[in-house]
Amino acid sequence: MFKLSEIKKSLIVALWFIFLTFPIMVIKVNTIENVIFWRWRNMFMIGIGSFVISLVWRYFQENEESGRKTLALFTENPLTKRMKMGSLSERPTKDGVIRESNPVIQRTFYGLLIVVALLFPFVNQYQTTILTTALMYVILGLGLNIAVGLAGLLHLGYVAFYAVGAYTYALFNMYYGVSFWVALPLGGILATLFGIALGIPVLRLRGDYLAIVTLGFGEMTRITLENWDAVTHGPSGIAQIPKPGLMGLELTTQQGIMYVYYLAVGLAVLTVFATYRLQNSRIGRALMAMREDEIASQAMGINITRTKLTAFALSAFFAGMAGVLFAAKTGFINPQSFTFMESAIILSIVVLGGMGSILGVIIGALILILLPEYLREVGNYRMLLFGASMVVMMIFRPQGIIANVRKVYKIDKGGRD
Repeated sequence: MFKLSEIKKSLIVALWFIFLTFPIMVIKVNTIENVIFWRWRNMFMIGIGSFVISLVWRYFQENEESGRKTLALFTENPLTKRMKMGSLSERPTKDGVIRESNPVIQRTFYGLLIVVALLFPFVNQYQTTILTTALMYVILGLGLNIAVGLAGLLHLGYVAFYAVGAYTYALFNMYYGVSFWVALPLGGILATLFGIALGIPVLRLRGDYLAIVTLGFGEMTRITLENWDAVTHGPSGIAQIPKPGLMGLELTTQQGIMYVYYLAVGLAVLTVFATYRLQNSRIGRALMAMREDEIASQAMGINITRTKLTAFALSAFFAGMAGVLFAAKTGFINPQSFTFMESAIILSIVVLGGMGSILGVIIGALILILLPEYLREVGNYRMLLFGASMVVMMIFRPQGIIANVRKVYKIDKGGRD
């Protein structure tokens, strides 16, 4: 059933996992009594578990082609079936088994997701709070997906637009008494202007150079907020930011948490709808063409300058709105809420979910934000398990949880009658 070479490779994987986890899983030091405990049972469990998982994974890798054909029977797009009867047919891609290929399945999944999201606040207050945070990262991930996933622009300073939205609500409310509903579009607009301001000087940059400049832009924004004491209150931050209002009604703590949660759900649904329409529009096609080959797309008549600025502007707009919601949810912000690690987490969401994939970004955000919270019960092993799962994911599925669909068409030799 299994080849000897596959068994040897799985043994090597098991030994590597034992070696990497040995200091944490096997050695336990009692600093009070100065005693070392050797937990050899954990070592054998890790070795056997990683060996079995590796064997199973290799088995499925061997049968990937047959699995793809079986999956196609259930997820084939009806449009593809009609096309196969005509002069055009779709050629299956080899970029992953799990793909966004059937609109019916997508709409069904989105519908179930919305129903679950609407009923979720009745579970408990803690679960609602962390899911609100996850929904904000869904908005941020989908916004960054426009620049990174669709346009292919590596952006490492995305948190700067997030900070612009948050400080827009905090400052305008503190100095001018602006309400949440006025600050929400205003934060998106100001973040858009910052996105255009960033896009203009980096029009000719690509790859690592673009990443370095955007990273510097994010840090420059944070340092400015931290040192502009007269306006932003510097490291002390801004407190007592009011919650969103509901037609002048007084809300209890529980009702306020539910209200902010439903606002996050609404903004997330709006972002999904907007990015889906963008992806299938003329602008979205131009963004994807620029991602594949900038020179070729420019030769075909695409205005690269305008397309890049559009990508930065649209991406920043959603970050600005998420920043306004973040300030309203927490009631306090300071520059330490917008460090480079936030940009890294948002970028990880896009990469983990699948660059260019809307559904993948949603799942990636829920996993990256909720998983560390739900692993708190395992104490010190929480981040170890979380990091190991991310490493395994990047090794065995580098294209992300749900790979973006790339349709390729060919003309049948039969042609028309």
